[in-house]
This record gives sequence, structure tokens and C-alpha cells, in this order.
Amino acid sequence: MLGKETYIRRRAQLLDLLKGEKGVALFIGNVASAAQYQECAYKWRQDSTWLYLFGIDEPRLAATVDLESGETVLYGDDCDIDDIIWNGPTPSIADHAASSGISKTAPYGALAAALKGRPVHFVPVSRWYNAVVLGELLGFKPAEAFRAGKKGCPRASEPLVRAIVKMRLVKDAEETALLDAACVLGQEMHTVGRKGIKPGVIEQRIVGDMEAVALGKGWGVSFETILTQHGEVFHCHTHDLPIEPGKLLVIDAGLESNDHYASDFTRTYPTGGRYTTKQRDVYQIVYECNQLAFELTRPGISYREVHLRTMEHMLGRLKELGLVLGDPAEMVAQGLAGLFCPHGLGHNMGLDVHDMEDYGEDLVGYDPDQKRSDQLGLGSLRMARRLVPGNVITDEPGIYFIPALIAKWKSEGIGKGLINYSLLEAEYLDFGGIRLEDDVLVLEDGARRLGGPRLPASPSEIEEAMAAD
Repeated sequence: MLGKETYIRRRAQLLDLLKGEKGVALFIGNVASAAQYQECAYKWRQDSTWLYLFGIDEPRLAATVDLESGETVLYGDDCDIDDIIWNGPTPSIADHAASSGISKTAPYGALAAALKGRPVHFVPVSRWYNAVVLGELLGFKPAEAFRAGKKGCPRASEPLVRAIVKMRLVKDAEETALLDAACVLGQEMHTVGRKGIKPGVIEQRIVGDMEAVALGKGWGVSFETILTQHGEVFHCHTHDLPIEPGKLLVIDAGLESNDHYASDFTRTYPTGGRYTTKQRDVYQIVYECNQLAFELTRPGISYREVHLRTMEHMLGRLKELGLVLGDPAEMVAQGLAGLFCPHGLGHNMGLDVHDMEDYGEDLVGYDPDQKRSDQLGLGSLRMARRLVPGNVITDEPGIYFIPALIAKWKSEGIGKGLINYSLLEAEYLDFGGIRLEDDVLVLEDGARRLGGPRLPASPSEIEEAMAAD
């Protein structure tokens, strides 16, 4: 937990951004979430909005911020003797309130009366329990408290969401230091993973060694680890294969620090220690795309523009390999880059690895005058906004050869005469995929990568590191 002055300042900024709004802003903290039964719960994790505004990392709390008077009230119940027997003494609600700079408290059960007759603002929830609480308090079905697709939640308060998004999109020096620390540990996690790549080793063993770092030095992983020799499957979470020489191993993994800030890195390794000529050629293109995106990242440019220019470079280089045949800029405009990179260039990162996306991707990642594309690839871009200092984003281009997608586009005549389907089918259907990802902070005059010394990234750097492991 940060100093109480930080939370006081954040809530004051929120009130300023919501000046003129009536009623109260309601925030519900998480409770322990049952796995098999109530006493056997998933690992405790507090709600990120709650952590940002209040910082109190304990279950079953709520708070209101009165948008008219400015008063903040913390709602919760002190522990009783049964709680003490099982869990030991815990701070009182008054102590928790004081740690967050809040002077007024009330029992959890007093929340309903406090809201009666007032306009209530809330953000979309990510947990079912919180949805049930909101539904009971405000009189709607719990399912209506979640975001609806990429556009947010109709029941939630758009002014409140936009205000918090504006705040959380820009990381100050305090948050930047926490993100750097999380990224240093994430880099250590990845180094352990790289060192574990040996022929015959089961993928799960590498995952276990990596996640031991996350649990031993942080809160745990920031998302479910992706480690696969089938890189064409973006979110492959099965880890039952032995390492087979000649393959490519994609490792996309992140660590969440004890302060609950995330890291998110991806590297793609040759399982035998050296890339084949074909693998190196494609990897070099992905590396150049990653470098180009980083060089373009600066205040004022939109990340949508960075994505498009990166995809144009990618298609230009794939043209040199004979995989596409048209003008790169025209092919990007037609959406043909999506065959090779069906995801966006990156996303926001902070207290969540996909920061604030429970609010709705469009509200978080798009400026009001931007519209999400319906093209494959560009339409999946989670962060399109014009960049400002303090934004933290991922830079993660990739090239993938997805047999089912190639077959679909060919059968539909997409890119006919511009995509060399014959070459793709003859030589690339068993290639897999390559992704390269770093975490980036936008500065006043450019950008820098978060964490310590950069993980090996170029083909030669990776081969040299693997030879030394």
C-alpha cells in the first residue's frame, strides 16, 4: 500500500473531474472467491479500481465518495472472535480508513441506507459477487453490472469511467517505479524460462520454474502463462509437450508484484538454440517491427498510427520473402496484414496486465474521435489513443501462419493476386508463430522500455544467450 497522501490526492482529482455530477460514486472491494467451497478459495486478489483509489488490500469493504459534499466513507465490519481464532487479529475498520486518509467509517450493512434516494455512479465489475451486491443495492440483474462487449457497461456511469480512465492512463513517478520493479522481476522470470529450454524437457517444467519466480518474489503471475511450440495459437495454455529441436517456443508471460503492478514480456526461442534460415528470416522481420514501433512511440502520435506503420513495414519485408505481392501500404489499407498478425500492436498496462479493460476496451483504448476498425488485426487493437507522457503500453508485433485462417481466406478469395497462397501452403503451414513483446513508458520526448537491461531480443542476441545458458 502506498502512502495515504497518494489516495487522498487521487480521490481529490476524481472529484475535480466529476465536478457538477450529482450523487455518490460507489466502490465495492472484492471478497474471497470460493474455488470448491467457501473455505477453499482462489488466491486473494483485490479489485484494481479499489486498489488505485483506496489501497486497502483486505476483503469485504466498500466505499462511497459523495460527488456533492466530497465526503468519503469506508464501509466494513471489525473482526469478531471467530475471525481472530482462525485468522488472527486484524486492523480495525477505523485503522484501515486512516491508512487511506479516510476519516469516516460505517458498518457494511449501512451501505443500502446511505445510497437510498441518491444517484449512484459505479464502474463495471469483474467479479460476480460484486455484481450481486450492486444488483441488490441498485435494483437490477447482476449480469447488467458487467461490460457489454468492447463498449463498456450500459448500467455503469460513463462519466465516472472516463474520469478514472483519464487518471489511470497516465502513470506518475510513483507508479512508474512500481512498474519498473515488476518488470525487473518479470525479466528474471523470463531468464529462468530461457535457461530451461533443453531438448526433451516437458514444457510444464519450464512453466513451473518461471512461476516459482513469480510466487517467490511477487504476488504471482499477471496472467495465465503462455508457453508453447505452437505459436500460431495465441493463448495456448497446455504445456504437456517435450521440447523438440527445430521448433520455435513462444513464451508470453508476466509477473504481478506484491504491489499488484504487472509486467508482460514475450520472446520466441529456437528450441535447439539456433534458428533455421527460414525462422531467422521471419524473426528478423518481427524484431524490426518491434524496434520500429518503439522508435515511433512518442507523445502526439496515435498508437493506431504506430500499428499501421509497423504493419506496413511487416508486409514490405514479407514481400521480399515472396509471401505477398502487392504494395504494402495498399495491402494494409485493405486489411491484409491481419492474415499474418491478427492481433493489435499492444495494450495499456498497470495494475492489470490489460489495464482497465473491465471498463470496456473502447472507453479505455480509444479517443472520442476514434472508431474501432472491423478489419482483422487492426480491429483487435486495444490501444489506439494519441500517446501522452506517462502512458504505459506493450509493444508486441508478431507474425503467425495459422493454417485454418490461411485456408479460410484463400477459399473466400481474400487477397487474391496479392497473397502468395501457393508458397504459404508449400512451406509455412507447419511454421507456427513468432511474437516479441516489451513494456514501454511514453516520455516527454520519446519512450523507454521498462525494467532493467533488456532481455535478449535480436536473433543473434537470443542465440548467444542460449549458447551461454
